[in-house]
Amino acid sequence: MKIHSGDPALVLVAHGTRNPRGVEMIAELAEAVGREVGTTRVAFVDVLGPSPSEILRVLDGPAVVVPAFLASGYHVHTDVPREIAESGHTCVHVTRALGPDPVFAKVMLERLSAAGWKSGDAIVFAAAGSSDPRALLEHRRAAAMLADLAQVPVRIAYVATAQPSVPNAVADLRRAGHSRVFVASYLLARGLFHSRLADAGSDGVADPLGLHRGIVDLVVERFRAGAAMLTASADRLTVSGEVAPPAHRN
Repeated sequence: MKIHSGDPALVLVAHGTRNPRGVEMIAELAEAVGREVGTTRVAFVDVLGPSPSEILRVLDGPAVVVPAFLASGYHVHTDVPREIAESGHTCVHVTRALGPDPVFAKVMLERLSAAGWKSGDAIVFAAAGSSDPRALLEHRRAAAMLADLAQVPVRIAYVATAQPSVPNAVADLRRAGHSRVFVASYLLARGLFHSRLADAGSDGVADPLGLHRGIVDLVVERFRAGAAMLTASADRLTVSGEVAPPAHRN
């Protein structure tokens, strides 16, 4: 076992989608980040490849894995560590997922405004959904960030897996007396889930988060923090004369 040298590569890990626009958005995000930090590779944990283990097997130097997920559910807690273990790569740092983060609340409010939302209109926060209670808790934190920023009622809802559904949340706000209700898409890219939001009965649906300067900066920030930890770890090992440890994880 040896200590890896050289600048870390960034491995941006996304869910994966059959929608070409979704794949294109992740590629554009990786390209934008790569202009800031250097070598950036994209991997997917579902639907299509390459997988994180396939990418890590061809990287000689250290790597920082950034999970491009808006909450830490099964894919972050189970799939990503499994893929790293299967790769056999011994110098990897995994950052925390991208969300929740105040950056996303700001982007969502921009997307809502572009869709016709006005101050005072109610909002349904539409997330993909998860069976992992940790992810659901993080969705609630993200929705609270949006509510604090928008200063209006925000009802959380899910496209799949969890309840309430987006149409039911829209209907609940209507019954509560809100004449105008907009859906904020807490999804990174267009795909099947986002397309379902059009039938929720709202007055407008915001675009998904997509490629945004704030999100690019967030990925860069995650990467640089992870790279600094790898460097600090390598420096300690050099001083002590120890060999490289197994993969680092947050």
